[in-house]
Amino acid sequence: MMSTDPVTDDRADGRDETPNERADRNWDELMQELRVMQTGTQILTGFLLAVAFQQRFTDLDALQHDLYIVLVALSAVATVLSLAPVGMHRALFGRRRKPELVRLASRIVKIDLFVIGLLTAGVTTLIVDFTVGRTAGAVTLVVTLLAVLALWAWLPRAVRTRSRRETT
Repeated sequence: MMSTDPVTDDRADGRDETPNERADRNWDELMQELRVMQTGTQILTGFLLAVAFQQRFTDLDALQHDLYIVLVALSAVATVLSLAPVGMHRALFGRRRKPELVRLASRIVKIDLFVIGLLTAGVTTLIVDFTVGRTAGAVTLVVTLLAVLALWAWLPRAVRTRSRRETT
């Protein structure tokens, strides 16, 4: 019986790969994704850390200050999540667990994307709220969350649905 797990199924996309070759390729692709995610997270984290040392930081109101603290925490979570697959790889290296590692790392990357989406929306909201006003900040939050949802959830789902229709 053919597996339906696209991470480990060597026949799901017509490639002639062993399960280990497929796991190696998927691992390499995950590492590329994590490199992109880490760069974005590092930039946002650097921005957040620098903000606290600016003279106008004391001008933040209570809501902005609380949002800032939440964003720093989200940034730390995003950083830890993006490093977790690398740490797992180190711990499991040479133990022939790559397919399992790829499945777990794939789940972690999905969670990290969710956290980075929240982080991006929050940082944008904080900046707009501080520079323009509360109403503009609230609108920015809604628009940014909708954009993240559309681009990271709806669009891939639409592509999958279209691909299924085209193959039937």
